Amino acid sequence: MKIRKRIFTLTYILLFLFTAFNASAKTEPNDTGNGTLSGIVTDKADSTVIPGATVSIPDLRIATATNEKGHFVLNHVPKGVYLVSVSFVGYATFTERVDFAKSTALNVKLSASSIEAGEVVITGVSKATEVKRNPVPMVAVGKTYIDQHSASGNVIDEIANLPGVSAVTTGPNVSKPFIHGLGYNRVVTAVDGIRQEGQQWGDEHGIEVDQNSVDRVEVIKGPASLTYGSDAIGGVVNLISPPPVPDGTISGSVQGIYGTNNGLINGSFRLMGNQNGLVWGTIISEKAAKDYQDQHDGRVYGTNFNEKDARAMIGLNKSWGYSYLNASLFDDEQAIPDGSRDPVTRQFTKQISDADTIRSIVPRSALNSYGLPVLHQHVQLYRIYDNSNFILGKGNLLVNLGYQYSHRREFTHPQDADVPGLNLELTTFTYDVKYDFSIAKDYETTIGVNGMYQNNALGYSTDFPIPAYHQFDIGPFFVVKKSFGKLDLSGGARFDSRSFSGQAAYVDTTGKYPTLFNGSTAAPPGVIQQFSALNKTFSGLSGSFGATYNFSDQFLIKGNIARGFRAPSIAELSANGPDPGSQIYHVGNSDFKPEFSVQEDIGAFLTLPNVSASVELFNNNIQNYIFQEQLLNADGSPERVDPDGTSDPKNGQYSKFTYVQSRARINGGEFNLDIHPINWLHFENALSLTYGTNLGTGGRVPDSLKYLPFIPPLHTHSELRATFNKGFSNFKQLYVFGGFDHYSAQNRFFAAYSTETYTAGYNLLSAGIGGNIVNSKGQKVFELFIEGTNLANTNYQSNMSRLKYFDNPTVPAGVQPGIFNMGRNISFKVVVPFQLANKTPAAP
Repeated sequence: MKIRKRIFTLTYILLFLFTAFNASAKTEPNDTGNGTLSGIVTDKADSTVIPGATVSIPDLRIATATNEKGHFVLNHVPKGVYLVSVSFVGYATFTERVDFAKSTALNVKLSASSIEAGEVVITGVSKATEVKRNPVPMVAVGKTYIDQHSASGNVIDEIANLPGVSAVTTGPNVSKPFIHGLGYNRVVTAVDGIRQEGQQWGDEHGIEVDQNSVDRVEVIKGPASLTYGSDAIGGVVNLISPPPVPDGTISGSVQGIYGTNNGLINGSFRLMGNQNGLVWGTIISEKAAKDYQDQHDGRVYGTNFNEKDARAMIGLNKSWGYSYLNASLFDDEQAIPDGSRDPVTRQFTKQISDADTIRSIVPRSALNSYGLPVLHQHVQLYRIYDNSNFILGKGNLLVNLGYQYSHRREFTHPQDADVPGLNLELTTFTYDVKYDFSIAKDYETTIGVNGMYQNNALGYSTDFPIPAYHQFDIGPFFVVKKSFGKLDLSGGARFDSRSFSGQAAYVDTTGKYPTLFNGSTAAPPGVIQQFSALNKTFSGLSGSFGATYNFSDQFLIKGNIARGFRAPSIAELSANGPDPGSQIYHVGNSDFKPEFSVQEDIGAFLTLPNVSASVELFNNNIQNYIFQEQLLNADGSPERVDPDGTSDPKNGQYSKFTYVQSRARINGGEFNLDIHPINWLHFENALSLTYGTNLGTGGRVPDSLKYLPFIPPLHTHSELRATFNKGFSNFKQLYVFGGFDHYSAQNRFFAAYSTETYTAGYNLLSAGIGGNIVNSKGQKVFELFIEGTNLANTNYQSNMSRLKYFDNPTVPAGVQPGIFNMGRNISFKVVVPFQLANKTPAAP
């Protein structure tokens, strides 16, 4: 109740400030005026009008659609130079920078194209930029891609097959993004540019975002410390919420998803409106699933979940800019798998007592139930944030402020269901203030400062993997971009400082369960010190310089070199305890130095009428690379520990891991070839290759230490896709595809101390079909998406799945240990749109 009162209080404060500011903004005598942009969109070949085309100004978050006559009107456009994007399925995206001080009309002719080109991004750049002209490697997907990959259980899995992107998973609803072999605290996951904070060092919970509230994902592949600070040394995943609907519109949708493998039920309601620049919206979702299944394991106990989500937005979009206030709630209850089995039948067993001297076989009714077991985790994240862009002088002042409260509990005592084994409360305030302007003709410049303040508290619990601490980050930066004809240059620099203040903690071991001791440091018998006090400050300089040369509209090359900085996380510095959900006892090292990386990227891109191809290569050298390795007993067996002292060192509940530092190199590349022999047929091919090498700290590195952990193997993806945008009769924008994924064996693994093991290669088949069903007037009635994954029901283990290592300490000879990945799954998604108000734009 206390935290909810704090959230409501903060909400009222933000609403008051929001209302007061906008009231004053509307009466500002220097208001830039209420401009408009109007025009008509036609087919370049035959001059026929194109209804339903999307016309947007990404920097201003305004968009509209052309009416049945191809006309569009965008209101509340301030003076200035902004990128205008016009897109429609089956046509090449049109982009052009428009000076709205000189022009208020724009007629666009779109060229039919089977090649997807002209993608515009807003992540990590000073202003909206075409992907192909940005020297920093990026990839972006929109709502169409997300809708067609609805079989994935969460938003990270939806993008995990993109070139250079992968995910470490702990079941179907727990995924952490990895970019070029880097993840956890090396990749920043952001929501509308606000960095996500929720104990990223932990393995066993996913990204606290409702997948139904994401309409677009933009990924920076490589050091993005320049604009996002520490923790973005590997890249950024920016999850972007739905854009405002056109002025005069109130519309929404109801959608449902069902997955056959684990009985996934995912329902979501969306409603959005825009009246003269007053924009608002809400999304409410709930999803639940049973334990997933595969041919090898049957149903995997402890992988079911129940998630509830809600978000709301209100804002203003006027000629002075925009300001959007957002609030969201993520509430996920997730079972905790441990992989324990009966030694004879290999059926899954469950813990029934803290002593854990005997386990019972899980009944079939429990495996086939949506009800969560006693042992589960409860992860909640409350978020309030504001995105604002104010026209100030000859530039734009962008202010992004955020508040997050992450509450993570793991219930691990079968005889005391309400006693949490882990109870962490993380409060985060983020700030990001920057000013975009031109220091000279066409020199796009951004200066700014961003960072965060964090406070981690330990609630009542019995396990303590990390201490309570305070953290403060600050980082000023600048970015400059300039185009010289066919040559685009961009670069910048940043200085970061991160300060930790960890609190000493003592644990009383005399009761039934270990608990925090709140007395003086003169501890009585039975009270031991869990954490020492810690005060650390890390600082570092990062920078980036890149260039894109456009030989023609069809061919370009680009390269970038960047220096990244990352301060060690609190877990890497101070961990000293068990994390029940991950089954790991973590041990940190307070003497760690910050990581620094230097990454070089180079790419070549060819776009012809019926063929597109690209090659992107990267090389990343990292100093003071931090990773985990398992500890061993004197006889070479994995060291295990039980904090309650109820098991011996070989049969304890937790595997013991410590953090170490070394020099490292990660390199590889992505290769893409898309062939379109005819407009409606696409043959898409992609290859991703990542190598991770441990360079050691001096001298020869033993073979067992040669490779880094969690490096994805060679992955190829081929897809034959047919699209029929005009469709047939009442079926429009139809598509059908068949996919083939090959994952090579991963024999370059971190073998030392049994930390990782060899992973066999495997092949996966997928397919999908869908489209829009319209009425006699051509109005959309509903959208249907059907996707099948692992259609051959292949038994496989991914080296990126942590469940691969979940099993009994002793596995019978000849039996493949660990849990296998999900078997065949067919997903059905139906979206029913509705419209409550729609003001047709006037003709220009």
